[in-house]
Order: sequence, then structure tokens, then C-alpha cells
Amino acid sequence: MAQKITQPSGTVKTAAKNTAESQPVHFVFDKSNYTWLIAAVVVVILGFFLMSGTTDIYNTTKIVIAPLTVLAGFGIGFYAILKKPDTKA
Repeated sequence: MAQKITQPSGTVKTAAKNTAESQPVHFVFDKSNYTWLIAAVVVVILGFFLMSGTTDIYNTTKIVIAPLTVLAGFGIGFYAILKKPDTKA
């Protein structure tokens, strides 16, 4: 027997589109998460800037302070990723 090929009606597409538009979009990160993430990038760049240079490679700034600054920047980045967004009811 031959099968009849049917086309989906246009009302089904419209109904699915209307239900998708009526629901609010929830992002994974909030504005505060992005603020913390930008701060983390700035701190890491500052740490690498402190680490740069060719003169006096055994300076305390280059071997102690700069790596700690980079690690602090990575810590801020982890906090920015793991921080729960503010819930507004």
C-alpha cells in the first residue's frame, strides 16, 4: 500500500513559536558574574605585567608578588564562575 505524505500544518509552528517567546530567557551568568570575571582578567594581566622584564630576574616582585597576583586573579575567576546569580523574586 502507498503511504500518504502529509505536511505539518502552519498552526503547529506558530503555537511553538508563541510559547517560546512568552517564556523569559534565563542566562547562566548574571551581570555581577561578568564584573567579577573582568576583574579577574585585569588582575591576571597585572600579575603578568609585574612578571615581565629582563633586568634583575631575581627581584622579589618577579618571583613572589607577581605569581601570587596571578594566582589571586585565577582565584577571582573561579569565584566568578562558581558564584550563583542573584535571585530576584
